[in-house]
Amino acid sequence: MSHRVVITGAGTINALGHDVPATLEAMREGRCGIGPLDIRDVERLAVKIGGQVTGYDEHAHFNRQQISLYDRFTQFTLLAAREALGQAGLSFSGDMADRSGVVLGTSGGGLNTQDENYRAVYEEGKNRVHPFIVPKLMNNAAASHVSMEWNLRGPSFTVATACASSNHAMGQAFQMIRSGMADVMITGGSESMLCFGGVKAWEGLRVMSKDACRPFSATRNGMVQGEGAGIFVFERLDHAKKRGAEILAEVAGFAMSSDASDIVMPSKQGAARAIAGALRDGGIDRGQVGYINAHGTGTAANDKTECAAVADVFGAQADKLMLSSTKSMHGHLIGGTGAVELLACIMALRDGVIAPTIGYEEFDPECALDVVPNEAREARVEVALSNAFAFGGLNAVLALKKAP
Repeated sequence: MSHRVVITGAGTINALGHDVPATLEAMREGRCGIGPLDIRDVERLAVKIGGQVTGYDEHAHFNRQQISLYDRFTQFTLLAAREALGQAGLSFSGDMADRSGVVLGTSGGGLNTQDENYRAVYEEGKNRVHPFIVPKLMNNAAASHVSMEWNLRGPSFTVATACASSNHAMGQAFQMIRSGMADVMITGGSESMLCFGGVKAWEGLRVMSKDACRPFSATRNGMVQGEGAGIFVFERLDHAKKRGAEILAEVAGFAMSSDASDIVMPSKQGAARAIAGALRDGGIDRGQVGYINAHGTGTAANDKTECAAVADVFGAQADKLMLSSTKSMHGHLIGGTGAVELLACIMALRDGVIAPTIGYEEFDPECALDVVPNEAREARVEVALSNAFAFGGLNAVLALKKAP
């Protein structure tokens, strides 16, 4: 039997805000969360900007013992999960705990912890590190701590597929509930790579902008990294209705594909297969889709390839679609990006507000779609897609419908 799946809770912390209301307000206003990086040795970097979480004090949220166990990406996850579960109004015990789990996405995991401790042993010559370094830096740390904090005893694991990690994670969570394997799943993703080693590694790829993220603009010159988390409560529709939960949106379809072609260059065919697959999986007609939250990284290759893939799938209907990239505001959260961007899809469906692509300066004939430039727009949307196309050629697309 196939179950319908809905979202009953959402939480976030990112460069635009420390919770969902602040983030959605910033998206509506087209505010930019990208600014100068405040990290150690920033003067040695060529790229000195990022979508950093500012005004954040870990001691305001966690005690010393917890901080010794929680890398920054785990802290972000726990804060976002607290908001999402608070909204959903769920607690877990008995059979309910056994049928609830966690699937999260991250690419770098505890990269800040790695960076600090490599420094300690290589640069400072220390011969000992804290005994909890391995459990602090491992990619599954955040999922494990969410599981422990809320007594989630069902399927729990972490997905790492670079920039598609959280879309893949949310797709897995969706499929588990739909198939009857679980009733509730906590899902989404987080990332915190804005440390010296993290940014220095990305610099080497020559895909980073030194001044701004301008997706789809002819003047675009690269991506900008961000950090943060987006966490959601996915739940079986009848389970949510039975307890009178507020439903934010329905997760209707999901598909994934592999380009099987190049480790960094995107493929129109691979992206198109994932988009078409999500529509097919959700039984969605192309004409029903009103908004697509684009992968839209602001690199020359991604943006034109993505627009070509959308044009391929939607044909003449592509001209009627709205396609925007919120990375222009919060930066590219790598493994956590799809999760934060799903908030823009929910806002489109629930509030009828389409988040803009800010920083748009000049029309590019290779990106000739309605990219909602610079200002948010009011529009009625029944179906929204969220695209994620990762390094390694791994693609994951989610389809959301208005709350039933």
